[in-house]
Amino acid sequence: MDAKFFSRGVTRVTGQFLFWTLAIALTLLASSLDWLAGRVSWQPGGLTLPFVLAAIATWMVGLWAVPVLQRLKAGQVIREDGPQAHLKKAGTPTMGGVFVVPVGIAIALFLSGFSSSVIAVSLLTAAYAFIGWIDDWQILNRRSNKGITPRQKLLLQVGFGALFCLWVLLQFGGEVTQLLLPFGLILPLGFLFFPVAWFALVAESNAANLTDGLDGLAGGTGAIALLALGALVAPTHPDLMVFSAAMAGSYLGFVTHNRNPARVFMGNLGSLALGGALAAVAILSQSLLALLILSGIFFVETISVILQVSYYKATKDEKGIGQRLFKMAPLHHHLELSGWNETSVVAWFYGIGMILALMCLVIF
Repeated sequence: MDAKFFSRGVTRVTGQFLFWTLAIALTLLASSLDWLAGRVSWQPGGLTLPFVLAAIATWMVGLWAVPVLQRLKAGQVIREDGPQAHLKKAGTPTMGGVFVVPVGIAIALFLSGFSSSVIAVSLLTAAYAFIGWIDDWQILNRRSNKGITPRQKLLLQVGFGALFCLWVLLQFGGEVTQLLLPFGLILPLGFLFFPVAWFALVAESNAANLTDGLDGLAGGTGAIALLALGALVAPTHPDLMVFSAAMAGSYLGFVTHNRNPARVFMGNLGSLALGGALAAVAILSQSLLALLILSGIFFVETISVILQVSYYKATKDEKGIGQRLFKMAPLHHHLELSGWNETSVVAWFYGIGMILALMCLVIF
């Protein structure tokens, strides 16, 4: 079916309107969930306070941080083979995650009373942000869109992930080696817990990284997934609920600066931390299956890249040239090259993310 059919009706949506729609929807969702659970919204034990506080704080810090990044000439290098409309974004400062991640973590630690679980997921999130910072720094130094090698990035992700998983096992033992299924069912993982959790950390962080390609896309969809995950874990892990809500708010606050047209990009620093935060909370709360659904946008984006690479290799001719399954991967670039404008793609992905979040809240 013609892509223009799907984008019709949102082609005139501005980045500002899209942001406020998302912000109001998530704030109403947080306060409604607090009310339904009998929590007081504007106290530390709810979803709403950490979410709104982090959003406002990140927006305010960004008012200072974005001009600093501009003065430091931390401009994004745009890939030449990407959509031509993106070339005008060259020079927009990147590494916006440098103010997103610390704000979210600081508020989460304070409002959770420095819970040991929140300290652990905060350290993991900071570690993945550190990997992204190294990558971003190399990209800026080389004036290329290639940072550290994939092998180096993977080794760092695996190493930090192993330390986190080891701490989880030593701290909680068999309590966390289960997978919560829909409608209250439980699947024991046993010895499979370590490799499954390990894989989830690496896969989720890379999936978030791949999704960060359009103004407001990763930040907005990440905020949706984090807030819904916080609501899911609230009954059994109220401290992780606070962390998830604070990080959701921080990424929403970032979208005030990253909405179309973006004044700053998240960078690998912010996107790797986003995926790491989601996976770490899901591991500690046995919610990895719920996370797979909540981050369905990330999953589809990743699958599109895998399919693109696999199809290209499988169809190589004698000259070593293969065919492309998509016009460009990840999927959001394929949609752009098929005639969708940027805000249309982001609007649809926000909508799908909200549907997935509501579905998880119903079945888990």
